[in-house]
Amino acid sequence: MNVVLSTRNYEKEYQGKLCSPREAASVVKSGDHLCFPLGVGEPTLLVRALAARKRELEGVVVNQQHHITPDYFTEDSVPHIKVNAWFTSHVSREAVQKGWADFVPNHFSEVPRLLREYWPVDVAGTVVSPMDEHGFFTCSLSVGYTMEAVKKAGKVVVQVNPQAPRTHGNCHIHISEVDHIIECDEPLQELKIPEISPVEEAIGGYLAEMIPDGSTLQLGWGGVPNAVCKALLRKKDLGIHTELISNGIVDLMIAGAVNNSRKTINRGKSLGTFALGTKRVFEFMNENPMIEMHPVDYVNDPYVIGQIDNMVAINATIQVDLLGQCCSESFGHLQWSGTGGQADFARGANRSRGGKAFICTAATAKNGTVSCIVPTLAPSASVTTSKNDVDHVVTEFGVAKLRGQTARQRAINLINVAHPDFRGELMEAARKMNRI
Repeated sequence: MNVVLSTRNYEKEYQGKLCSPREAASVVKSGDHLCFPLGVGEPTLLVRALAARKRELEGVVVNQQHHITPDYFTEDSVPHIKVNAWFTSHVSREAVQKGWADFVPNHFSEVPRLLREYWPVDVAGTVVSPMDEHGFFTCSLSVGYTMEAVKKAGKVVVQVNPQAPRTHGNCHIHISEVDHIIECDEPLQELKIPEISPVEEAIGGYLAEMIPDGSTLQLGWGGVPNAVCKALLRKKDLGIHTELISNGIVDLMIAGAVNNSRKTINRGKSLGTFALGTKRVFEFMNENPMIEMHPVDYVNDPYVIGQIDNMVAINATIQVDLLGQCCSESFGHLQWSGTGGQADFARGANRSRGGKAFICTAATAKNGTVSCIVPTLAPSASVTTSKNDVDHVVTEFGVAKLRGQTARQRAINLINVAHPDFRGELMEAARKMNRI
C-alpha cells in the first residue's frame, strides 16, 4: 500500500476504521494466508477472535515466528487454521512435533525477502503504539518482518495498545496503510529474568575478559547474556547492534557502559529489531531516541554487521561436535526453537574488523550426566551454525578457539573446555575418528 499524507483529519479516519476484534477477524476468508509478528507484536485479541470462528473457515494458513497465544494450536484446528512456525516457542512446540503445525527453516535476516518472494499475505495483523498527530503508529517492540508483511498484505489490522511503547527508527505504519483498528489496553507479556547460575557466571567472566572497551555487542536471551551484561557494567564506550533488546542491555545503557560513541555505523544509537523482558524494558524504550528499531533484513544482515568494527556476537547452543558444528535449536529431531539470528551474527562478526563470535554452552546437561561437547551431533539434530562459521566456543571451563584451526586442533581445543569427567571418552572417540 502507498502512504497517503495530507492535511486530512486523521482522528476521523481512525474512528472510521475502528472495530471490534470479532469484526476484524471477519475479514479472514477460507484459504487466506495470514502473517503476524513475533512475541509481543502478536495481536492477541485478533488471534483469539480468529480462533473463536475457526469452524467457519477452511485452509487458513498463519505464518509467524515465536507465537504467544495458544488458541489454535490444537489437533481440531488443523483443517481450519494451520500454522507455519518460523521459530517454535512453548506455545507451538508440541503442535509442530505432532504435525498439527509445520516448521519453516530460515535465517531470521531472510524472512522479509521470503515474504516478498515466496509467501502470500492476504491479512497482516500487528500490535502498534497509539497514533500520533501525523497519522503514524509504530511497530513498537516487534519490528522484525512486520513492515514487510504490512506492505504485502491485502488487508491490514492493527491492535492499538497504549501500553505499547512508541519507538524510534524505521518502524512506522501510517493510518492510510491500515484497514481495521482494534483497541486493546492490556499489559504486554513480560518474561521473567532467569537467575544467573554459577556456570553462567563463569562463562560471563570469560567473555567479559575478551570484550574490550569500544566493542559493539549482540546478545541473545538467557542466563549467559545476563551474566555477560553484569560483568560489563564497568566497561566504556560499548555499542549495541542486536536483534534483541533485553533487560541486560537496558542495564548497560543506564550504567553508562553503552553510549555507542565508537560504532562505525549508526553511531550514537542502540539498534534492535525486537524486544523481550520486563516492563522496565518497555518503559525505558518509550520515546527513547537512543534506541532505534529497524527491520530484521537490516539489523541481521551479515554484510551490515560486518561493517561494524569490533563487533562481538554472543549466542547459546545445545550441543557442539568435535568439528565445531553447533546444534542450537533441536534435541535430535524435536524442534525446540529455530535458527533465529545466530548464524547471521556469527557470519557478520567474522566479517567485522576486530570482530569476534562466541557460542556458549554449559559443559554438561541433565545434572552433569550428559556432555554438551560430543564426538558427533545427535541423529537428526539440526546444524544451526556450521563449522565454517564458528569462531569461539565457551564453557565454564574456558574458551576454545576454532576459527582458522585444523580439524585436529579444533578437537583438542574443544576437549580442553569439556567437563573433565568426559574428556577421556571424547579423546578416545576423537582417536577412532582420526581427529587426534
